[in-house]
Amino acid sequence: MRQRPETAGGRSDGPGVDILRSLPQDDWRRFVENHPLGNVFHTPEMHSAFGRAAKHRADLWAAADGSRVLALLLPVQVSVLGGPARSLATRAVVYGGLLHATGAEGVSAAEQLMSAYNGGVDRSVLYTEVRNIHDASASQAVLRRHGFAFEPHLNYLVHLEEGPAAVFSRIGKRTRKHIRHAQNQGRVTVEQTVTPEGLAECYSLLCDTYRRARVPLADLSLFEAALEVLGARGMVRFTRAVVGSTTAAVSVDLVYKDVVYGWYGGTDRRLANESPNEMLTWHLLEWASREGYRIYDFGGAGRPDVPYPVRDFKAKFGGELVNYGRNACVHSRLRLQAAELGYRAYQRIIFGGGRPSRSSGSTGEAAESRSGGQGRVESRSL
Repeated sequence: MRQRPETAGGRSDGPGVDILRSLPQDDWRRFVENHPLGNVFHTPEMHSAFGRAAKHRADLWAAADGSRVLALLLPVQVSVLGGPARSLATRAVVYGGLLHATGAEGVSAAEQLMSAYNGGVDRSVLYTEVRNIHDASASQAVLRRHGFAFEPHLNYLVHLEEGPAAVFSRIGKRTRKHIRHAQNQGRVTVEQTVTPEGLAECYSLLCDTYRRARVPLADLSLFEAALEVLGARGMVRFTRAVVGSTTAAVSVDLVYKDVVYGWYGGTDRRLANESPNEMLTWHLLEWASREGYRIYDFGGAGRPDVPYPVRDFKAKFGGELVNYGRNACVHSRLRLQAAELGYRAYQRIIFGGGRPSRSSGSTGEAAESRSGGQGRVESRSL
C-alpha cells in the first residue's frame, strides 16, 4: 500500500508544489538515486539511522508535485544535553546538503521549501548548518536569500578510477615509505569488523580519541543503528588497524553509489610509530579503487583560515582539495551566545581543565583521528 505523505500545511504559494514532512520511501529513494548529486546522507537508510540514535532527531522537509520529489532537506537535530537545557544545546545539521531538481522548476521548489523550513523550524534549534559535500553553487542563491550565509570549508577527494597503483603513486613520498615499512614489518593488520563486539571495540577507541580532544562523541546507539540499518545494505564499513591484540586505529566509512565517505575515525597515539593510520587509510583507498569506486571523500579538512594538522595528514594522500563550504542560519543569536558560553563550561566539567580543542563550530566539531595523534578529524555527525 502506498504511504500517504504528511503535509506541512497543504500547497505552497508556488504552482503545483506541496511541502511535505514525510515521503513514500519509493519516491524518496528514486529521487536520490537518480539525482547526480544525491549522496548517502540523503537516503532513507541514513535518515533512519540518525532517527534511532540518542540525542538525535531526524526531520524531513520536501517539496513535491504529486509523486515527483522536486526538493529535499533532511535536517538532523543534534543535542549535547537533554531536559531543560536542550534549547541551549541543540542545532540542526543538514549533512548531505540541500538537494533539488535541476532547472527553474527545481529552484522554485527549493525556494518554497526553504521558506517553509524557516517558518516551521523547531524553536529549540539554535542554528541550522547545511554541509555541502558537492559543488552547491546551484543552491547558493536560494540558501543566501533565506538567511544561510556561506562559510568556506575544505575537503579532500581522492580520485580512484585509475586503479590502486596510480592512487598509491600520488601519495606523498614519505607516507609511501611509512606504508611500505609497516607492510614489511608485518605488525599492523587491517581488518573489517561486522559484529557487535567489533563495533564495541571501535567505539571504545573513538571515545578515547574524542575525550582527548574534549568534544562530545555521538552515542553508541548511532553506530549500532548504522550497523543494523546501513550494514544490511552494504552502506557502512567498520575497519580497524590492529597491532598485536590492540586496536590502534579505526575508521567508519559510508558507501553509496560510486563514493566512499569517511565518517568517523580514531587512533591510539601510543602506537603512532607503527603507522596504523597510514596503513588503515591506504587499505581503504586500495579497497575502494579495486572495487570500482570513483571517489574517496575524506569527510572534511577544516576552515582554510584556521591551522588544522589533520588537513596536512589528508593532503599526503594525493586528493583534490575542494572548498564546497557550508551554509549556516542562526535562528536565535541570543541563545546561541549563551550556548557558546555554556559549552565551554560543559567542556571544563565533563573533560576537565585545560584548553579546549579548537573547532570549526560553537558546539565542537573535531577530534583526533587518522593523523598519528597530531591532528583532528571532522566527524560528519558532530
